[in-house]
Amino acid sequence: MTAPIRVLICDDQVLIRTGLATIIDAQPDLEVAAECGDGQTAVDLVGQLRPDVVVMDIRMPVLDGISATRLLAGAGVPHPVKVLVVTTFNLDEYVYEALRAGASGFLLKDAPPAQLLHGIRTVAAGAALLDPEVTRQLVGRYAVRIRPTEDNGPDVPLTPRELEVLRLIADGLSNNEIAAALVISRETVKTFVSRILTKLGLRDRVQAVVYAYRQGLVS
Repeated sequence: MTAPIRVLICDDQVLIRTGLATIIDAQPDLEVAAECGDGQTAVDLVGQLRPDVVVMDIRMPVLDGISATRLLAGAGVPHPVKVLVVTTFNLDEYVYEALRAGASGFLLKDAPPAQLLHGIRTVAAGAALLDPEVTRQLVGRYAVRIRPTEDNGPDVPLTPRELEVLRLIADGLSNNEIAAALVISRETVKTFVSRILTKLGLRDRVQAVVYAYRQGLVS
């Protein structure tokens, strides 16, 4: 039998933690490794328990979810853990910062249980979880603050075709939609995506979206 996906739940609201734990523990392929109410405790517990996924709130005492995510999954972390951010929609700026900090995706707190479970499994499998439309709005709105100046244009080590694919990723298109737009096969798209991530040293599509906006490749 395959070992269950171990999940650490971090949220400062006890009722939400309890609800998440109940939903997760009811699944045969998932189990709650631990629960906590602040980011610092989450960082400490990850070091002790090494869960597969951390379901992370953003606004919490002691250490907020963005700072905790940076410590758990940010650049230079030797053994990063996968972080799935849960938030309310009006905190969209925080979501963008969490994605920059290394989160593998995000969900809204009012998402149905099936979407939460899908999100945990998706992130645990190494894929990114992001709603294309919401992500495009989030990143497009806040990445302008950190774009390079026009005098120092982006030096992007990609071929014209790879740049085209990256722009479509940043525009929220799935592999199937990119394949249709460029009239190529889905497997070819997957190859392009893999090359892009490797060349840019990125972990997943979430980071690719943030990169594209930071470099001013899309607007």
